[in-house]
Amino acid sequence: MSERKTYYITTPIYYPSDKLHIGHSYTTVAADAMARFKRLTGYDVMFLTGTDEHGQKIERLAREKGVPPKEYVDHIVAGIKKLWEIMDISNDDFIRTTDERHKKVVQKIFKKLYDQGDIYKGVYRGWYCTPCESFWTQRQLVDGNCPDCGRGVELVEEEAYFFKLSKYQDRLIEYIETHDEFIQPASRKNEMLNNFLRPGLEDLCVSRTSFKWGIPVSFDDNHVIYVWIDALSNYLTALGYMTDNDEKYKKYWPADVHLVGKEIVRFHTIIWPIMLMALGQPLPKQVFGHGWLVLDGGKMSKSKGNVVDPVVLVQRYGVDAVRYFLLREVPFGADGVFSNEALINRINSDLANDLGNLLSRTVAMIDKYFDGLLPAPGERADVDAELQKLAVETPGRVETIMNRLEYSNALAEIWKLIGRANKYIDETTPWILAKDDSRRSRLATVLYNLAESLRFISVLISPFLTRTPDKIRQQLGIEDKSLTTWDSLSEFGKLPAGIRVQRGEAVFPRLDVDKELKALEELQGTSEQAVDEKNAADNKEASHIAAEQQDKKEEQEAAEITIDDFAKLDLRVARVINAEPVKKTDKLLKLTLEVGNQTRQVVSGIAKYYKPDELIGKMVILLANLKPVKLRGELSQGMILAATDDSDNLALLTVDREIPGGSKIS
Repeated sequence: MSERKTYYITTPIYYPSDKLHIGHSYTTVAADAMARFKRLTGYDVMFLTGTDEHGQKIERLAREKGVPPKEYVDHIVAGIKKLWEIMDISNDDFIRTTDERHKKVVQKIFKKLYDQGDIYKGVYRGWYCTPCESFWTQRQLVDGNCPDCGRGVELVEEEAYFFKLSKYQDRLIEYIETHDEFIQPASRKNEMLNNFLRPGLEDLCVSRTSFKWGIPVSFDDNHVIYVWIDALSNYLTALGYMTDNDEKYKKYWPADVHLVGKEIVRFHTIIWPIMLMALGQPLPKQVFGHGWLVLDGGKMSKSKGNVVDPVVLVQRYGVDAVRYFLLREVPFGADGVFSNEALINRINSDLANDLGNLLSRTVAMIDKYFDGLLPAPGERADVDAELQKLAVETPGRVETIMNRLEYSNALAEIWKLIGRANKYIDETTPWILAKDDSRRSRLATVLYNLAESLRFISVLISPFLTRTPDKIRQQLGIEDKSLTTWDSLSEFGKLPAGIRVQRGEAVFPRLDVDKELKALEELQGTSEQAVDEKNAADNKEASHIAAEQQDKKEEQEAAEITIDDFAKLDLRVARVINAEPVKKTDKLLKLTLEVGNQTRQVVSGIAKYYKPDELIGKMVILLANLKPVKLRGELSQGMILAATDDSDNLALLTVDREIPGGSKIS
């Protein structure tokens, strides 16, 4: 028997914070879904996460609390581990930079680089951002502040050791240019090359003497090792690199993918690979820099008062609803908007209406028409083959998409099967078949196909939704574990007739949107007044961010775009199924659009040009991944495209022939 293929996936090790928000969960949930998917498809997986616990900021915070730094971080790390339990994170290891196994190897790495001449002693003079643990040159500052977080910086001068980044600059450029898969998405690759590598690297300060909370340099006790040499090494130290017990290192390195937020792509694609080159080690196969989940147009931040507590959401809606939203709502790699309203709408449309109704209708009909026993299939029809073909083809499509880290698209592919099964019910009308005893064989086939489709669905969703698959199987009466494997999806029809279904509670009850929004506002403490008060406390930072966003906006308006920029737009064909005026305005129409198996509401300023009844049935072009907004109290989930001329004439963009709603424009 051949050895299983290995897969090593990591998240960044998180900086200890007493308030982890939903954005922190985003990376870890994504890594967990991939780890579960790879295990499901036969891989030997190593999934690593952890915490980065050293540095001047932690030392200062601990001093303010009147406790030793280790005691301060121990309490916070316990909370992080608890959150990962709540989110059903299946990590194989949790590394702390205060672990002895980590500290000893980091000292060995530092000494090796020093002995071979890649680290040397000098004097550092420059600007330091304590919150970001980053050094900056004068030219890199923005209005005198840190270019990453916008906060103030300190001018420091101290003896330090330096790492020769510049020595490896050309070698790294060549590697990145010849390994397209190394930095993803491609836009991150271009940013690293054009903004950092090609302008020239400066040697990196890798030790400090102005604080003591860090790993001491083994041959110079006055220095502690600076954060990035310390933190980045965790991907090796967790595997036993440079120890007598290095079996995991030999088995899993190089990593298949480091998942990181876009704000630390620079460290993972410049400092980290150069460290590995200097150590003579292979580079990770890929670094994937995903975007941020933002709230009201800005990155979630405790200081801004706009954090969303994932624990509150899980306690109210369940972990599967939160995980589904994080992985489905935003294409992985792009920035996305979190809102309570978007979460509730996803739960209602995708989970309650689509998946939940499919399960409850199927089980209820088997219970009603066959006394709760799954019937053997009998009379067949062409429509059966279509459903069966889609079910058997879906796993292969999902695997291809997941290998590109396209979580949202993988879930969309699964939901096509869910939508097709719901449509199959409407096409076969089992409630009508049940009235005719001569059609009982046909009814048996229909209900069997629905149950078997749900078995497929329970396997397909299992990496993403960790608890719902068992609920589906319990209601279907599936106890045979061999029917829950990835390999079992190679053939449609493995579900044995005669098993007993068990009607249960709705797996995703439908929610009252207004009631839930009010409840969440109270639970999260994020009323507009509270946010305004917290924002007012940090006007300097807010002004900096606003100015930076305006500069970027002006640059974008003047610049040509690349094919990568265009790929960020999710343009879809949509059918208008309803249109009506928005109250108290003569400019806006509220449109209900059919987009594949979903409906979207879009508010558009076209009332001057079109009457509502003229729009019904039109196939329009929808920008589907535009941030949702409220216009005159009505939610608008996207934008329909139109053309205007100098005479103020307007025409909607449409397609010139029949094509299914939801079709992607590329």
